[in-house]
Amino acid sequence: MEPSSGATVIDSSPLVALSSGLSRGRTSRHVIATCLWLVIIANAVVIVWLWLHGGGVSRVHGSADVFTSLGRITGLVAVYLALIQVLLLARLPPVERLVGFDRLTVWHRLNGKACISLVVAHTVLITVGYAGSEQISAPREFSRLLSSYPGMVTATIGTVLMVGVVISSLVIVRRRLPYEGWYFVHVSIYAGIALSYLHQLPTGNEFTTHTSQADYWIALYVVTLTLLVCFRLARPAWGAFRYRLRVAEVIREAPGVVSLHITGRHLDRLAAHAGQFMLWRFFTRGRWWQAHPFSLSAAPDGRSLRLTVKNVGNFTSRIADIPPGTAVLAEGPFGTFTHLQRTRPRVALIAGGIGITPIRALFEELPAAPSELALIYRVIREEDLVFRTELEEIARKRGADLFFVVGDHRTIAGRDLLSPTHLLQLIPDIVEREVYLCGPHTMMIRTEGSLHGAGVPGRQIHSERFALAA
Repeated sequence: MEPSSGATVIDSSPLVALSSGLSRGRTSRHVIATCLWLVIIANAVVIVWLWLHGGGVSRVHGSADVFTSLGRITGLVAVYLALIQVLLLARLPPVERLVGFDRLTVWHRLNGKACISLVVAHTVLITVGYAGSEQISAPREFSRLLSSYPGMVTATIGTVLMVGVVISSLVIVRRRLPYEGWYFVHVSIYAGIALSYLHQLPTGNEFTTHTSQADYWIALYVVTLTLLVCFRLARPAWGAFRYRLRVAEVIREAPGVVSLHITGRHLDRLAAHAGQFMLWRFFTRGRWWQAHPFSLSAAPDGRSLRLTVKNVGNFTSRIADIPPGTAVLAEGPFGTFTHLQRTRPRVALIAGGIGITPIRALFEELPAAPSELALIYRVIREEDLVFRTELEEIARKRGADLFFVVGDHRTIAGRDLLSPTHLLQLIPDIVEREVYLCGPHTMMIRTEGSLHGAGVPGRQIHSERFALAA
């Protein structure tokens, strides 16, 4: 398709305004980030001090004591990481706005692996240390611990649950595990942490001799539980009552693609932006307990919301059957894939497949003068184009450039689509633009490589990677 506008005039005045807003935003985020890191580091220092104060070094007089002492510190740190694990996806607004849901999900996964590694290390080190002190075999010592130490059975169950969460998170398993099984396993992490609490306080050397240290850990648990209840339970419940969301209409956009129009009350107070997503829960049989992330596919207007879904699994294959009038609970909005990331006056939007949903909303909402906005929409077949008429109408009204790139990169004819050379042919000044990218994982990796190859700095590239979270 020919671009609707070929102008490449640079207007410096929008850049000044954007830079000023960016500076204020960065200052605010820097303050929040500093405070959060100070809290995390301060508690880590306290935990190490508890270990040292309990004889972590001073009471070590042999190899058995070394194993036991290391077992204690790994256990303390493991519990601390478990509490952080819960808070990473507790939907805390300041943290989510600072980091973004996608990055939090990555941190959640990495922190979970570190946590379970320390839990296993704690179990092995403590068992070996106690076995060495009593001069018996490690298996016999483990059996003795299970039968005689308070909370050991519950701690073992909790460890098994945590290991199950890590295993279910492996990509190869996640692809084969039904959503219901994955969701159940991840929710069980809360049970695992609760069971570790029943083991930690009655038997921990640092807590049985110093009640003030036990009180400190109780406070950590209470704060974590309070934040979890407030933001994972109370806040969504209040939102459901406040906004009274309902499915107003279900529209088929393309083969296997449907849009749901959602209406409610006071939607202007959601403070949602184009490019963000929400976790949607539909109160119909078999769906009410499942929350799935879907992007807003139209710029929020304060009166209604729209999400667009492609049939890619059991849940999405049945979403077209949701009847109008169905009550909806939506958590969010989440995500930093918005115009607030923008630092330059000219913008290039690149979408692949159903990744057009947040890009289409940005195409509509992003403030930009004619010729400062361009959209590239990449699909395999022409019938895969979603919102074609809408995109053409937006481009016409805004004087924006719009390109439909159709073809299979696995063929000779399509192998150079969205290559560095091709990108520069479509948008010659792409190096000077802010780039927003969303689409299938493989397509995004290839396109990010092409953008770097074309000379676009990494700081100008913003990618949206959908993440499923419990």
